Amino acid sequence: MLKSYFKIAIAVLMRRKFFTFISLFGISFTLTILMILTAFVDKVINDNYPDRKRDRSLYITGLEEKGVRKNGENTSSGPMSFYFLNHYARTLKIPTKVAISSNYSSTNTYVNNKKIVINYKYINADFWEVLDFDFLEGKPFTREQIDNGERVTVISEDTKKEYFGDMSSVIGKYIEADNVQYRVSGVVKSVPITTYMLYSDIYLPYTVSKTDYTNTGYRGSYTGILLAPSKTDMVPMQREYEQMINKLPMESNQFDKIFSHANTFIKGYVNTGNEEKSGLNYAFTAIAIFAFLVMLLPTLNLVNINVTRIMERSSEIGVRKAFGASSRILVYQFIVENLILTFLGGLIGIVLSMIILNFINNANLIANLPLSVNVTVLFIGLLTCLIFGLLSGVYPAWRMSKLNVVDALKAQ
Repeated sequence: MLKSYFKIAIAVLMRRKFFTFISLFGISFTLTILMILTAFVDKVINDNYPDRKRDRSLYITGLEEKGVRKNGENTSSGPMSFYFLNHYARTLKIPTKVAISSNYSSTNTYVNNKKIVINYKYINADFWEVLDFDFLEGKPFTREQIDNGERVTVISEDTKKEYFGDMSSVIGKYIEADNVQYRVSGVVKSVPITTYMLYSDIYLPYTVSKTDYTNTGYRGSYTGILLAPSKTDMVPMQREYEQMINKLPMESNQFDKIFSHANTFIKGYVNTGNEEKSGLNYAFTAIAIFAFLVMLLPTLNLVNINVTRIMERSSEIGVRKAFGASSRILVYQFIVENLILTFLGGLIGIVLSMIILNFINNANLIANLPLSVNVTVLFIGLLTCLIFGLLSGVYPAWRMSKLNVVDALKAQ
């Protein structure tokens, strides 16, 4: 029976080629957009370089202070100070290490009269132990070098190529950033900029920072990663951090409450600046709304086309009903036909997605973030085809099943 439905579906598609083109274009274009979005989200979420210990790491990305006064609510939110993370987070008993790093900042430097933009980040010694960077040459600078305020740096592979060219080894060479010369101690595999908490072109000791890292305020430009001894320590470590936050003294009489959370990677990644509420729900809602809007117009278009196709086949429907075909069988047939159409469009969409993703990777539009159609992306694509086919096929099939036999035959 399915074989017969497939033959009928192909015959119907070939009958009105323009309608078929519009339908396949809408399906494939929609699926292509959704698959590219899925490939991007999947890569950002599942690519665990350089934080391969993500399953036992908690990320501290912000702190918010709130106070209610006569003139309204006072709110101050953003990253933490180095002092806060070093003085409070590092005193927790459960974490084995606490990686501290600043947000990356940009500076211009010149090589052979060519301007190069370099992003730099300040870090502590635990940063190299919590994270598993792939060192292509050299090694990280040491705790002693940090304590001594030595001007040393670890640079990314991309920065090495851009700044030093084809030089085989750059260990011991100097690179200029923010008008300061730093000696290169190591080169690491580049981190994609989408992993903003860890990304940088060059990594510097926090002790060479031009800002006052000894400032005792809670707010600054640093984030932290707590590393638990094992996966089973994650919840207790999170609870210990929350208890520490609840005991913090207010640094100003303008505030009454402090909010800060040690989150898993996903929750920390989608930090919205509101530490009182998680931004995860907002992120999922935004993605869901975008996917719904992308699918809505093509679905409505396909519904209208399917209704037109079915009305053109009213005589066929009348004949089949006259010979005893039930409404349920007819509905089943038209839904199957629409699913076949949808999956044909889906195959085109998959091919288009692979071509576009290959173009994005070759053009290096998103540095160090190679996108691909993996099992997850393919599953999302097939699921989208199924939903697309059902949504756009059920209503036309229901309309068709309500046709009166006499009226359908008269339409001939």
